[in-house]
This record gives sequence, structure tokens and C-alpha cells, in this order.
Amino acid sequence: MRSMEEPVIEQPAPPPAQGEEEHPSLALANSAIALPGGRTVDFLGTPAQANHWLTQRGLAPVDAGMREMCATQLRSLREQIRSLFASRAEGLPAHPAAVTAVNDAMTRVPTAPLLRWDDRTGPYRTAPHPTTAIVDLALATLAADAADLLTSPDADRLTACGSPPCNRYLLRHGRRHWCSTRCGDRARAARAYARRSGSG
Repeated sequence: MRSMEEPVIEQPAPPPAQGEEEHPSLALANSAIALPGGRTVDFLGTPAQANHWLTQRGLAPVDAGMREMCATQLRSLREQIRSLFASRAEGLPAHPAAVTAVNDAMTRVPTAPLLRWDDRTGPYRTAPHPTTAIVDLALATLAADAADLLTSPDADRLTACGSPPCNRYLLRHGRRHWCSTRCGDRARAARAYARRSGSG
């Protein structure tokens, strides 16, 4: 069955940003990365990549059978969580649609088989389609983690990486404002270049 799906193409990933390992919602926010030269890498770009990303974090089995609709839901939640992280990091009001999206994701998972009604056979109870249930549970888990992060003391350390064009978020540790050594080196090189250019 796996051979019928598109292959997962491994993209070179930077090391996790500070806080990603404790907060999967931070990893989700950072799953589309802006690179120098106007390039981007999206680890949720295809259903197979989205399935792989969830599997790596214990949120879906390898053979979940993700469809484009499921990957789209994951990418949509990512954008809403990024919006909330940006608002918190910049001290700005949150966009109401982002708050609603996170709350909807948290409450979408049914706690019991739902009641359905067939016109011919009458009422019955059923659980959602297995793939849909897996995705809904993953979305609920990620949304709940984002809500936990935003309401915890760690939220005061939430910041955007200070090395353009990087668009990742991290939990600041001390004075460090970069998501990786690579971004820190790039920021220091840019400052050194600016000093040399200014003095010349």
C-alpha cells in the first residue's frame, strides 16, 4: 500500500529550535521554514510529508493514509498557531479567527461514538472515519499544546528568531534570540558586515 503513495522526500532540517521538543505546537509553527535566497521548505507540503511529520512526533501511525484534506487542515492550524505566537511575542491582540481555530481543533474530538440517523434503518452510533479520527486527535493535541504554551510562564520567553529571513519561533534562553547556531552565525556576520560597511 505504501508504494502507491508518493514517497516522503527528506528535506535537510535545522536542529529543533529551543522549546520544540517540549512543545509540539512550536514544532508545528516551525514546520515551514524560510531560507536565504527566497527559498522555503514545507515539511507538511504533501499528505505523505504531513503523515511523516506526525509520525515522528507520535501523533499518527506510519500507515495513517493521510489525504490532501488532512494535510490542508494541519497546514491551516499551523498558520493560526503562528498568528497567535506572533501576537504573543509582539505583545499585540490576537486575531479572533486564530483563537477560534485553536478552540475548534481542541473540541473537535468526540469522546464517544456519535449518534447518526439513517432514513431506512433508523438511529445508530458510529465513530468517525479512522484517518479523520487520527487527524482530529493530532490537531486537538497540537491545539491544546499551543493553548498550554500561550497561557504558561514560558509564553514570556516566546520570540521570533532574530536572524532574517528565518521565520521560526523559539523559547528564548538567556540572551539568545536565534533558533539555531546557523542563524546566530548569520546574524553575527550581518552585524560585522554592517559595521565594516559603516566605517568604510
